[in-house]
Amino acid sequence: MRIILALGLAWLLAAAAPARAADLKLATWNLAWLSLRPAGDPAIPPDVQRRSGADLDRLAGYARRLNADVVALQEVDGPEAAARVFDPRNYSFEFADEADVQRVGFAVHRSLRVTRHPDLAALDLHPRARFSLRRGVDLTVEAGGQRLRLLAVHLQSSCFDAPLANPGSSQCHSLAQQAGIVAAWVAERRREGAAFAILGDFNRRLNPRDEMFQALAAAAPLGSVAEGYANPCWARGGSGARPFIDHILLGGAARDWWRRDSLKVMVYAETDSRLRDLLSDHCPVSIQLSPR
Repeated sequence: MRIILALGLAWLLAAAAPARAADLKLATWNLAWLSLRPAGDPAIPPDVQRRSGADLDRLAGYARRLNADVVALQEVDGPEAAARVFDPRNYSFEFADEADVQRVGFAVHRSLRVTRHPDLAALDLHPRARFSLRRGVDLTVEAGGQRLRLLAVHLQSSCFDAPLANPGSSQCHSLAQQAGIVAAWVAERRREGAAFAILGDFNRRLNPRDEMFQALAAAAPLGSVAEGYANPCWARGGSGARPFIDHILLGGAARDWWRRDSLKVMVYAETDSRLRDLLSDHCPVSIQLSPR
């Protein structure tokens, strides 16, 4: 498995440069319990570290370097929290219509036209639970005269590569149900002939042999942008790189729009593991598309 080693160094040189005018830069970023709620709020587990204003400013600096057109967000407590990281003068926000702290959503550059579709609410298998699962956020953006349907997800954790039918794992059972729901969404996009992408934290080490990926690809041919690579996020010298669980899957014409040399992982300049929870245990993953 190849490791994306050069990206962290190259990012500092190239990140400030915008994508080509005809390109669309897509990213996904799990921001790890990003919330502006006060300390002691019962909706946030007591072991979650609170971020200071300086921590939020540091994240905002990384968002500027990311400079993406569309970012699928996970674990963000709505537009107000997102606006502390992404400049609201440049980005609009679309979040799942629910009250959970760990919400899924999008930050979309204001230069793009957005059509919001109903949430994929079925992904929240336990909506009345205190810490319920997350809805998917579904929208269409228009770029380069083309329309791209996007689904942001944050799926059930703790079934990273075990069989989905594992009888001893309720988490795998839940992920199997969610895989079926996403596959149905994919099948509908195929029937429409739409270009589409699914972005987010899948909590699954997808590869061509993985049964979850096979279930999704059975609904429509898919391109997995991280296939064959290992994730350098919080890896020391590349030795700790591990399989991706943050993915961008492309379908329809979007597979042809994908610039194959564009996969990047924005590793943090901070190397002290104690800062991990004040940044995120996930790094932004991005690609570029050339809609045509």
